[in-house]
Amino acid sequence: MLRFLTAGESHGPSLTAILEGIPAGLTISLDDINRDLARRQRGFGSGGRMKIEKDRVRITSGVINNVTTGAPIALHVDNDDWANWEGREIPPITRPRPGHADLTAGMKYNYPDLRYALERASARETTMRVAVGAICKTYLAAFGIQIGGYVVTLGPVEAEMGDMPYPERWARAEENDVRCPDPVAAEAMEAAIREAIKAKDTLGGVFEVVALGVPPGLGSHVQWDRRLEARIAQAMLSIQAMKGVEIGPAFENARKRGSEVHDPFLLDEEGRLYRPTNRAGGTEGGITTGEPLVVRVAMKPISTILRGMPSVNLATGEAESTVYERSDFTAVPRAVVVGEAMLAFVLAEALLEKLGGDHMAEQRERYLLMRRQQEAWLKSGVRSEPYRWFIPGEPTEEESRDAE
Repeated sequence: MLRFLTAGESHGPSLTAILEGIPAGLTISLDDINRDLARRQRGFGSGGRMKIEKDRVRITSGVINNVTTGAPIALHVDNDDWANWEGREIPPITRPRPGHADLTAGMKYNYPDLRYALERASARETTMRVAVGAICKTYLAAFGIQIGGYVVTLGPVEAEMGDMPYPERWARAEENDVRCPDPVAAEAMEAAIREAIKAKDTLGGVFEVVALGVPPGLGSHVQWDRRLEARIAQAMLSIQAMKGVEIGPAFENARKRGSEVHDPFLLDEEGRLYRPTNRAGGTEGGITTGEPLVVRVAMKPISTILRGMPSVNLATGEAESTVYERSDFTAVPRAVVVGEAMLAFVLAEALLEKLGGDHMAEQRERYLLMRRQQEAWLKSGVRSEPYRWFIPGEPTEEESRDAE
């Protein structure tokens, strides 16, 4: 079982995560984790906070000599901004921001100050998700699985990528500060962000994360909570400000006929089964198909708006405008890295469930066995004779003959 918890407030001393379930024997690189943390901080339209923080991870348990022990892994990142808040008298927040957790969390937890909600609901928490996700990426890479992402739309601007291979999309996305593979669209996105900044407003968008090398057979159709796309959707919607998820071109598919949507099965010249398309997005029946796993996520505009929004002062009962708290004008480019991390976690969890075992050497053997069994099943074909169902408590044919 793979799981993680995060702790810490946006302006507290530090952030913490505990990741449990990573097998022993996996070599971990702090540089890889810090690289993703740095990627998360980079994005055009970010607020002043990213100029303050220099996120670097510390691992205090579960890893010895850069190798996992199988024990829970404890990760920590310091908040440099803490020095600017420590010891200060901070006035309470009494005017909830529309679209934020201020009102709902304040009501639920009986907070005397809405800042309590702000501190934990902040996307600063995703720092630790990215650190956890980087370890999960390392685990997946041991089995040839790669994950990357890029921005598809930002505000009114949509990228044109055509048939550009996914690795090329990932590489091109890192060449600009809006993390978009289409350079023409990237320029237009930056212009849209500048207009939003001038208008003291915010922008949302859509990003895509893709996993390559995912084997068939992860997830299951047998129970609702084991379907992989359901688990992916839950993970993505748990990210702050995410409001929609689709696997493959799901909403486009919804406007088409079934004959135009479903990926046919064909045989190549050597008699091997393949799909010429991937409109399913990498899953069928809650199970991975072996095709690229394509996840698209919609992010709403940031809730903290510089020009303010109509609200009510809960301390006085008077209608007032919201108070501005330092925030981003858009976070879509940075959200890509968080989406990668959450997809990595879900896939690592599903692969661990499939393989079992406590050590990487053990898991590699089981992975190879799984792939051989899948190939053998495809070659042998589905049995032509009917299944002989066994009902517990009833004698088998052999037992019946023995009884006679």
